[in-house]
Amino acid sequence: MPPMDETSFERAAEKTLQQLMAALEEALGDEAEIDLEGGILTVELEAGGIYLLNLHRPNRQIWLSSPKSGAWHFDADPAAPGHWVATRGGERLHDLLARELGHDLAPG
Repeated sequence: MPPMDETSFERAAEKTLQQLMAALEEALGDEAEIDLEGGILTVELEAGGIYLLNLHRPNRQIWLSSPKSGAWHFDADPAAPGHWVATRGGERLHDLLARELGHDLAPG
């Protein structure tokens, strides 16, 4: 499958970050301060630790900085729209966050 064009990437990645923000707000409630601005989703946990997710336009990826597992890069999964798969190990973005945060964050 050909690489995702810039417009498709922007649309898909922004939609994913918006869906993640809504799922995180619902799952974490008062356990975290959650903000999405300028393509950067920040999740600051009350218990300590900050997750940063951002669009990396040159590579058409979503990048994650996790206080538990470090840096991750995710490519869109052409076989499963709305899913993003890690470039190392193949774990899905939603699954990784759900595991680390202890909440179900299944994409819509």
